[in-house]
Amino acid sequence: MEFLVNQTFNGVTYGALLFLLAGGLSLIFGMMRIVNMTHGSYYLLGGYVALTVMWGGGHYLLAVVVGALVIALIGIVEWNAFLKRLSGQELGQVLTTMGFALIFQDLALVIWGGDPYIIPIPAMLSGSVSTGPFTFPIYRIFIAAVAAFIAAVLWLVLERTRIGAMMRATVDDPEMARGVGINVFLISMAVFSLGASLAALAGVVAGGFVGVYPGADFEILPYAFVVVIVGGMGSLKGALIGSLMVGLLDNFGKALFPELSYFTLFAPMAAILAVRPTGLFGRA
Repeated sequence: MEFLVNQTFNGVTYGALLFLLAGGLSLIFGMMRIVNMTHGSYYLLGGYVALTVMWGGGHYLLAVVVGALVIALIGIVEWNAFLKRLSGQELGQVLTTMGFALIFQDLALVIWGGDPYIIPIPAMLSGSVSTGPFTFPIYRIFIAAVAAFIAAVLWLVLERTRIGAMMRATVDDPEMARGVGINVFLISMAVFSLGASLAALAGVVAGGFVGVYPGADFEILPYAFVVVIVGGMGSLKGALIGSLMVGLLDNFGKALFPELSYFTLFAPMAAILAVRPTGLFGRA
């Protein structure tokens, strides 16, 4: 029983972390149809920027804000300089963003070196909570709470505000959106920068317990794509459900069948796509 509860808790909290990353990718890949291989780099650089802020004496909250803002600006520059000209050109998007991912990886190695680091967390988030025979780290509970808050905010913005309606209109029919006075360019840039900032937020939060290290970008990027594709491209609900599924499958797979951990993760994903090629909540 204790094993089941602990592994479920670990899987849910890892899924919450994946949602922070995949939520941004769902906006960029699912809504805008941009194959952004740089998304993992935003995750890695967000953690490094936050770490630098804390090395300079900044508070954890300041590190979170600065990390998200800096990566959002990098996303805006990348969008304006390159990706806005590659709309509908999937191969060009893959080659361009993969090139940036490799460049960012090398720059991170030059600037921060090859050692792994742990982002210091506030004292109030350290320690654990005990309930009977079970012990739950407070920081992992914090991650789940942040993911729940971000999910609620994104849902409210996308489904209940005028800005969200403009986003959906831009995705569904950009020509018609322009015809009714929507600034398609500005909306697209805002969506891309929002997705980049969410990836940076995931990197900062993850840096508090898995650390920040070279290679983390390409290590976690496939998980984010699996979440988006299985959940359904452009579906916030799909990204949330997909993140929890991937988190639980990955955690239980590694605990029960470590030599078959990738099989236990990707085999169910392949089965889902065989039945529903558009994902669980994707539109045909």
